Amino acid sequence: MFIIYEFFGLILLLFSPIIILIRILLGKEDINRFKEKFCIFSKKSILSDTVWIHGASVGEILSVVPIIKNLEKNKRIKKILVTSSTTSSSIVFSNFKFKKTIHQFFPIDINFLTKIFINYWKPKLAIFVDSEIWPNMYKNLNKKKIPIILLNARITKKTFKRWQYFPNFSKNIFNKITLALPQNNETLKFLKILGTKKIKFAGNLKYFGERKKLLNNSLKNKFSKKTTWCAASTHKGEEFFIGKVHKKLKSKKKNLLTIIIPRHINRKYEIINNLNQIGLKTELHSSSTKLKKNTDIYLVDTYGEANKFYELSKITFLGGSLISHGGQNPLEPAREGNYIIHGPNIDNFKEVYGLLKKLKIATKVNTVKKMNNIVLKKINYKQKKIVNKRLNYEGIKILNKNLLEINNYI
Repeated sequence: MFIIYEFFGLILLLFSPIIILIRILLGKEDINRFKEKFCIFSKKSILSDTVWIHGASVGEILSVVPIIKNLEKNKRIKKILVTSSTTSSSIVFSNFKFKKTIHQFFPIDINFLTKIFINYWKPKLAIFVDSEIWPNMYKNLNKKKIPIILLNARITKKTFKRWQYFPNFSKNIFNKITLALPQNNETLKFLKILGTKKIKFAGNLKYFGERKKLLNNSLKNKFSKKTTWCAASTHKGEEFFIGKVHKKLKSKKKNLLTIIIPRHINRKYEIINNLNQIGLKTELHSSSTKLKKNTDIYLVDTYGEANKFYELSKITFLGGSLISHGGQNPLEPAREGNYIIHGPNIDNFKEVYGLLKKLKIATKVNTVKKMNNIVLKKINYKQKKIVNKRLNYEGIKILNKNLLEINNYI
């Protein structure tokens, strides 16, 4: 099976110049740094004591920031290498001022490239975040006897079924994981079935978050005459739904402004066109200085600024839940004191939503009418202090559990 996997990898490599060019034109690839994916590195390696952390995209990178901050204090670690696969994650990473930590893009998972990568960086420990499972990289790390930790591990039902189509291949990958730290009980069960030898339940790292006041006065003043609410991490089709809700709400709230923070900002013009079709005026965050009076939708087309808008709002709809995607993580807006609205498809975050429902700060909707009613009811929502205390308690406990396990391998 590894031979077939490698064969398809080589085909991908063959067509990669065309794929990269298309991605550059779509704004999905960094024209100055895409070569890192082919192991043409832009940073120098040091010979030892490097801890390597890999997360696919923005969410995974943000979830390990508290881990990185703690590891930077460890004198036994000389360098922390962080890799990711998306341009957006590299932009978000650049907002943090780390002393020991550098960023590179993750290489294409082909046998010879993964060998070059490992031999160049020589990590003493490799940490993969969430569902980042790469057969060739795992195989070659294992050959070098470099411990592999699957941190905040998450395997959905859909992914689990895919792995089960190739039981021997799957077992040959999952048994190379030195330690898995699953974020939920479902993942723990799946990891056992797939052949992971050492598993310790640690909880979802995304519970931890440092609540910082990021909202500046100019942004606050810009929205001072508006009643705002958020729709965050939205996917294709959901913005149109939100637009319909906005139109219905505006009959009751004349000064209403709906803030949309799409999951993929490269879709911004598609979103604007869709909203124009139902007569809504959209303003882009990146080109806005003074808010126009007739603006209906404020579209956030920059990375790493969502928390500012959660501070402005009292209520947030979390996307990926009205479509068959499995939802998005609601913890960031919840920590910022927002009431959470979501659609019926939240399989990827069932345990998180379970806690939010126990705390009575989340509601499921599946119609424009129901969302309209909830937004009107909760538009001036004020979160109880005990809710934030509970979320903070869970976050600190989970962070410390994960750090304890990681430190055993440093």
